[in-house]
Amino acid sequence: MSDARHLIRHTVATLAYRADKVLRGVPDGFADYRLSSSSRTPLEIVSHLGDLVEWGDRMANGEYRWAPGQSADWKSACDRFFNGLLALDASLETSTLAEYPAETIFQGPIADALTHVGQLAMLRGAFGAPIRPESYARAQIQVGRVGTEQSDTRKEFDGDASVRR
Repeated sequence: MSDARHLIRHTVATLAYRADKVLRGVPDGFADYRLSSSSRTPLEIVSHLGDLVEWGDRMANGEYRWAPGQSADWKSACDRFFNGLLALDASLETSTLAEYPAETIFQGPIADALTHVGQLAMLRGAFGAPIRPESYARAQIQVGRVGTEQSDTRKEFDGDASVRR
């Protein structure tokens, strides 16, 4: 596997790991939470995550086409996103990446998706349901594991990672 292909597939697996942590076990009412009148709800963000990974999959298959969609509820939005990750990873595994190289797919849909996963983590905190801090550099992330079946071995800790100890 080329270095670029391996790195983009590892990035997709990292996106899946981080998203799974943020999307699972959300409390009632979170999907429709709106931080301000001009912000997206978590449901709208997860729907957009589905748009992004489907766009990335099309790019991996040589097509540059943006096609936004809507999800009716939290489960369908999450299912769409993780199914899109599975399709994207499969395409990245076999694609020649001739039309749109790994770097282009990374800088567009993948980087945007990572940003939105971070937004969801912040929204969970604002909603009163924060995720636990974790040493992601020590997480058990592997190429090809892009669904909700992520490692149960977590390197979580209590406290604030920004504070030097």
